[in-house]
Amino acid sequence: MSSRRLAKNQPTDFKLSKKALKEIEVWAKKYPKDRRRSALIPALWIAQKDADGWLPEMAIRELGDLLGMAYIRVYEVATFYTMFNLEPVGTHHIQLCGTTPCWLRGAGELKKVCESKIGPKGSVSADGKLSWIEVECLGACANAPMVQISNADGDDYYEDLTEENFGKLIDDLAAGRPVKAGPQNDRHTSEPTGGASTLNTKGLYNKIKAKKLPNSQAKKAAAKKKVKS
Repeated sequence: MSSRRLAKNQPTDFKLSKKALKEIEVWAKKYPKDRRRSALIPALWIAQKDADGWLPEMAIRELGDLLGMAYIRVYEVATFYTMFNLEPVGTHHIQLCGTTPCWLRGAGELKKVCESKIGPKGSVSADGKLSWIEVECLGACANAPMVQISNADGDDYYEDLTEENFGKLIDDLAAGRPVKAGPQNDRHTSEPTGGASTLNTKGLYNKIKAKKLPNSQAKKAAAKKKVKS
């Protein structure tokens, strides 16, 4: 993994909001007083949300003070995990999965859409509404290719993408039109295309029949069942 560093251009002033401080304290109280640092990862996530999707240096320093940690320790964690953004991002930040299942299903084409509509990887659109990066597996391989889009409303998955529906999705986000998270086709969650009933297709399972146990095995099974009951 290439080295990650803080943005060159930093805000001159930044303070975590009262809401963010309250949320961080909820996590910190889950641990003994001398182990408050265990809440660092959720604290970084809360701070990132509070700072419009990225982590300024001042936020990292403030977290160090809150959790009783050396600033360098907070920095080490923030720069290690790619879910923490070290530079400003767009209102809608797109994380495009480029791992093998998604790549085989067309992630390369989705990457071209991002480059065409937003700019090179890691860039923010001129209007500040969109940004994108390529990431490793996001765990939705059954619905590949897919992206995660983070904004003020949350961090949602958009799956079963094509060049066409992904391009429309980006255009709708930029225009402020409502979008639907989840599969972008007629699939429900991770069910087979065409619906769950396709698993009951005649002939799919009828060749598999239960084997009849010999008498001795049947008696043992019945005895075990009786004991359990």
